[in-house]
Amino acid sequence: MKLTNNRPYSDSEAAARKLVELASSIEAVQDGRIHIEKLNAPFLYKLGATGPEFGAGLKQAVARGWLELHESGTYVRLIDTSAKTAPAKT
Repeated sequence: MKLTNNRPYSDSEAAARKLVELASSIEAVQDGRIHIEKLNAPFLYKLGATGPEFGAGLKQAVARGWLELHESGTYVRLIDTSAKTAPAKT
């Protein structure tokens, strides 16, 4: 029998949603930039997630169009999805 803890962020979708939630609570600096360490620290140390869970969640959030990751990897931008999901006005 294998004893393991249930990891709430082992699902990349759940991790991505939590990262977006964290990003929306952080005050962005110039041009909407959110430094990656401001997401990384609370996700890893306060929530108890792992590095691979952070990476998978970040990758999922970028793939879904929720976050934009700068090519340097030093910051992300929260993408406004309200325009994409709002019904067209007639």
